[in-house]
Amino acid sequence: MDRKSMMEEIAQQPSVKRSDIIYRHMRDPSLLRYYYKVKTVSALSSLGIEGSSPTDVFVGRFGYPYVNIGPLVPPESGDTSLLATPERWRSLTIEEIVDFRSKLVRGMYLSKVTDVEKGRTQERVRDLALAERPADTEISFLKMPFVKLDFRDEVQPFGPSAPMKEFRVDNVKANQKVEDKYFDTDATAKTSIVELYNKGIDVSKIQRGLSAGLFGLKKNRRFVPTRWSITAVDDTIGKDNLVDVRDYESVDAIRAYFNVALDNRWLILFMPGNWQYESIEAWWPGTVWNEDGRNISIFGSYEGYKGRKTYAEIGGCYYSGRLAVTEKLKSLKKQAVALILREVHEGYIMPVGVWNVREHVRETLATEPEILYSSKEMFECIAKRLDIKVAHWVKNSRILNDILTQKRISDYVA
Repeated sequence: MDRKSMMEEIAQQPSVKRSDIIYRHMRDPSLLRYYYKVKTVSALSSLGIEGSSPTDVFVGRFGYPYVNIGPLVPPESGDTSLLATPERWRSLTIEEIVDFRSKLVRGMYLSKVTDVEKGRTQERVRDLALAERPADTEISFLKMPFVKLDFRDEVQPFGPSAPMKEFRVDNVKANQKVEDKYFDTDATAKTSIVELYNKGIDVSKIQRGLSAGLFGLKKNRRFVPTRWSITAVDDTIGKDNLVDVRDYESVDAIRAYFNVALDNRWLILFMPGNWQYESIEAWWPGTVWNEDGRNISIFGSYEGYKGRKTYAEIGGCYYSGRLAVTEKLKSLKKQAVALILREVHEGYIMPVGVWNVREHVRETLATEPEILYSSKEMFECIAKRLDIKVAHWVKNSRILNDILTQKRISDYVA
């Protein structure tokens, strides 16, 4: 069914049945986007919006060092914290995530990134990033918000955007731990990030704080584009975890963790040896990064014991996965050769942010592992758990290649 036919069917049905029609066609990402555009437009009838911001802010990157900053606000009041807490999204479907994230209207105000302490708008953005719980927010716009649902791999989706005329925030109660770091102008951003993480603050909350310019030496503070702050925090925490992990003894057997979430299949292997890490993604035709392809697209990134100096080829997902892997190894007090094999199947019809990698790798590593005692058993596990043939994984993996060069390929790969 094409878009026109689907919308004609919707128009003929009572509103209570419209969502049922949409969900029958969710396999087409363009139809899903179109539905949420129509849905969000119907909720906006004036040049203003009032609601409880889930303390979510967004900092753009285009035009840097002059970027758009502002809040994300839904047209509803109450406890909206779920909308900005990806740590709570593991059990949700893509449709559910896009449904509630599309409610968030983005207010935009052009600011120089170094102007974190100048102006009322900058102050209110900072207040939201500091907030402990959702805050009453009111925005008046210079023009009607334009509907351009933002679907990127790095950031969570959100709804329409517009330049702000006025922006008010009330009933703000700061998170004490985050506020302490905001007032500590002698601490580096790295120190603040790591200390807040070790005190149990959600990674997503720390990422918003960095984006809003809350951390770092006073002279160095600035707004950080949201896309960059997400990866920066994942990278910083992962590297700090590795300081401990590299001192631990190696795992003494192969641990294989498996999970399926959002039509992604995750197989994570911890193998005996000093720290190495590799993350490989295989995208089916029709998925986000292989939408028009006819063959499965496989690519990955690797680091050895000392880490890597260049940005990972697969982007922010690499650092999100590494954070979760180092968390698990730190809890085990072990180091390992760590390998993430990710199969992305047709049901993953659009990106929902790299939180998907961090949270679902965490979820996978919380399962009971299969214990394996030889490379042969490991390759048999890969063949059993994943659809792609072992030989294709080997071709695209430095770690698996290194294992096989120590033996004959015919011992392991049919």
